Amino acid sequence: KKKQYAANIADDAKIRRFVKKKLYTAGVSRVLVARKAQNINITVVTAKPGIVVGRGGQGIDELRTAVQNLINNKNVTIDVVEVARIDVDAQLVAENIALQLEKRIAFRRAMKQAMQRTMRAGVQGIKVMVSGRLGGAEIARSEWAKEGRIPLQTLRADVQYGFAEADTVMGKIGVKVWVFKGDLMPGEKADQNIKTKKPQNNKEGAGRPLNRRKRSDDNASEAEA
Repeated sequence: KKKQYAANIADDAKIRRFVKKKLYTAGVSRVLVARKAQNINITVVTAKPGIVVGRGGQGIDELRTAVQNLINNKNVTIDVVEVARIDVDAQLVAENIALQLEKRIAFRRAMKQAMQRTMRAGVQGIKVMVSGRLGGAEIARSEWAKEGRIPLQTLRADVQYGFAEADTVMGKIGVKVWVFKGDLMPGEKADQNIKTKKPQNNKEGAGRPLNRRKRSDDNASEAEA
């Protein structure tokens, strides 16, 4: 509805900020919010689903309750999805570099190692930019490096962007990452980089209960005899 459009966008932004802050250690790539009537379905795409779910699903229950109180809506469901390839996700790469900068690792080394891992994962290009008081310098500056191709002006290029901030002793250092996965042909959809559950073999499962029934029938006939 047009009247609720602006309020819903504000709520979505509030949900994303809250979930990202609460689950920062879980490596959250993105938070997807889907609305249908009064129901809100939140999908958390994360590198460490075990941290989000918690022991016996306790983590999800606490998160759902917190989100319900945040937006005053009781019809909230939360799904957790695992990232298939961590080194290909631009947001997770940016957060990894930021974490290394907070541990006082040299920024050029952190950038180079992250770029090498991403290129080995099979992408066509990556660009990394860091901005701030690099190496404790008095004057802030920006430095960047790239490998492969990063066609930022090509509309059909599947380029993913990620941003993170490192809180260092000298101040904040911003980290930007662009990952180019390849060109998309007409009608082709971008790779969501999400693990899908493998379907179970129904033939094996179908045979077991039949055998159990047969054994129970045989035991019953023996008892009657």
